[in-house]
Amino acid sequence: MTTPPEVVAPPEGERSPVIEMRDISITFGAVRALDRVSLRLFPGEVHALMGENGAGKSTLIKALTGVYTIDAGEVIVEGEPHEFHSPAASQEAGISTVYQEVNLVPNLTVAENMMLGREPRRFGAISVRDMNRRARRTLLHLGVDIDPRSTLDEHPIAIQQLVAIARAVDVEAKVLILDEPTSSLDADEVEKLFTVMRRLRDEGVAIVFVSHFLDQIYEIADRMTILRNGKLVEERMVAQTTQLELVRSMIGRELETLDRLDCEAPKTDAETGVPVLKAIGLGRKNSLEATDLELFEGEVVGIAGLLGSGRTELARLLFGADTADTGELTFRSERRKLRSPRHAIDRKVAFSSEDRKAEGVVGDLTVADNMLLALQASRGWLRPIPQAMRTQLVDDYIAALDIRPADPHALMRNLSGGNQQKVLLARWLITQPEILILDEPTRGIDIGAKAQIQAKVAELAAQGLSVVFISAELEEVLRLSDRLVVMRDRRKIDERVNADVSVRDVLEIIAGEAHPEPQAEPQSEGATHV
Repeated sequence: MTTPPEVVAPPEGERSPVIEMRDISITFGAVRALDRVSLRLFPGEVHALMGENGAGKSTLIKALTGVYTIDAGEVIVEGEPHEFHSPAASQEAGISTVYQEVNLVPNLTVAENMMLGREPRRFGAISVRDMNRRARRTLLHLGVDIDPRSTLDEHPIAIQQLVAIARAVDVEAKVLILDEPTSSLDADEVEKLFTVMRRLRDEGVAIVFVSHFLDQIYEIADRMTILRNGKLVEERMVAQTTQLELVRSMIGRELETLDRLDCEAPKTDAETGVPVLKAIGLGRKNSLEATDLELFEGEVVGIAGLLGSGRTELARLLFGADTADTGELTFRSERRKLRSPRHAIDRKVAFSSEDRKAEGVVGDLTVADNMLLALQASRGWLRPIPQAMRTQLVDDYIAALDIRPADPHALMRNLSGGNQQKVLLARWLITQPEILILDEPTRGIDIGAKAQIQAKVAELAAQGLSVVFISAELEEVLRLSDRLVVMRDRRKIDERVNADVSVRDVLEIIAGEAHPEPQAEPQSEGATHV
């Protein structure tokens, strides 16, 4: 007999939730994305929606916001049943969403974005003065002191997200959904966001917070709902749940996968041979100072540094996505100038970009088509891949990387972020590269998928693949790397063998306070995001 999901009592003094989703089910073809899932949102709470990629979080949010029509179940808003057949209907009921990729118009002003479609008017014409005044009042209420007349794209992504939240506040949202709002923010920007969230929570707004950073969940959230494989596992108070209990509920199994996260990647005797890749003085004006780098067979070189330190700029130069102004590259002692990614692919170099949405995923193509794009491009479009070969490759990599759903005909846009990332990894592995450059391959994906990708990278290195691994999470870089390169201000400032290097050591290097002999330090449970 199945044990019903556990729920906890409502907050003291609250008699009913502002939103209740009861037994929601949604099916896409043969895939049951949600199976009788329930969710309760109480005013004055931050509610974390937890689960691995593919657990159903995004589908549940889209069901609440009218993007998807539910097949079964009901949505109750302040005690009354509602049917949302469009996002506009959901917004009219007081539900606003701020997505990871800010959905605003960058060439309009801050005020125009906040009032878009609701501009104040006088005598039938838009009153710019009233619009700017109203926008400034709302922004200051949230503690955001910027000029509402400034163009949105003048501001960093953190401010743009706060503008999106201010727009939601201006329409007097009862429920605010924040879907991965911190994935591209630094620590100070996260704290600014949390300050705004706490202020709105104290004013009675129900906030749904989706994040893969467990330390952030424990800092800001009051209650959590945990999903797994499209089903409700349980609802719990955050303060009464340990991180170990949360992770076990999310992955639904013992922690074999997580144990792999704490295993060192296989070490190699890399520096005894000729490097498979060597960069000498590689640089680009206003992008990266002259940089040296060596990569040996079967080695993982980790690139650590703050956002904007030059990590991605280096990766793009190594792949020929940008053209270097200075320096040279050698591949097994053979000098080459990369003028395009095609030249890099010919040299058996593969590159997975940090921006998988813009530079990787083709949402309207199937999983199989996405997976085979690089191989087909390398063969030329006049030499199609034989059908038997296509089927075999796709089936093999779906199984090897545990891609879900295991359907080669599924549209890429319908996959979770973690599974999209696995398809992109498969795309490059199919080309049988000798060098794999991974720029933030685990950003914005859940801990289970992250563990699988990390374990796969370690396995590939043990088989002889050479990897450049870039991540903002220092624990992840240290866990996987044989050798560590630290960058700051668009230049390399340190390089060392990863022997008992700790997170503190790396942070001190970045801050210019490194000790001559790094001391090992136990790793914390939460990810250190830089």
